[in-house]
Amino acid sequence: MFRTAADLARLPASERIRYRLVNAGCRYHANDNIAEHIEPGELDELRAEVEAKMQEVLRSLVIDTESDHNTNDTARRVAKMFVNEVFKGRYVGMPSVTEFPNASRLNELMIVGPVKVRSACSHHLCPILGKVWIGVLPNEHSNLIGLSKYARICDWIMSRPQIQEEAVTMLANELQARVKPDGLAIVMEADHFCMHWRGVKDDESMMTNSVMRGSFLKDPNLRREFLSLLSKKI
Repeated sequence: MFRTAADLARLPASERIRYRLVNAGCRYHANDNIAEHIEPGELDELRAEVEAKMQEVLRSLVIDTESDHNTNDTARRVAKMFVNEVFKGRYVGMPSVTEFPNASRLNELMIVGPVKVRSACSHHLCPILGKVWIGVLPNEHSNLIGLSKYARICDWIMSRPQIQEEAVTMLANELQARVKPDGLAIVMEADHFCMHWRGVKDDESMMTNSVMRGSFLKDPNLRREFLSLLSKKI
């Protein structure tokens, strides 16, 4: 449905953003980045909208936020947390990453980690807290990025509601496209609070999964070297 600029201006920020996404044929699942479709100032509007709706959630939970000093500002805090912090990977663009040519033609295994990561389960919006290890086998055409940039990219990908299996694959896709190595390996180990806090309330279980690309997938010796070095870091 076509809307004029005046029509759009009268809509809540979430509806304007959704209108652009649908018109562009873009998916907007919980772990998708939609920054390209958000205009300046709309994140502030979105945060205010979430705050108002979170206030209604608290009201539906029969919490007297007016006289309860512990919760009278909770809706604002939660809205800020969702939009600007724990789900910010949906609403902001890719962090700036400086890339350098592989002038020395490095082609030896490099391991980065453990990188601490924080995410959220898209099923219950409960925290996922864990660590990521990244193995890179560059070639002469690879783009080298600074050590801190791996952490920044991890944070950007992980700061969204999602499941761990998809998060690791998305991280691998992003690093593969940027670094263009001969081989890429990622291992993630994480606690899922949807298991610790609710349901079975199992405090011991963790989830570990991996993605292997290129040389790590084809060369069992390289894969063993990466995993053996990793075992000394855990």
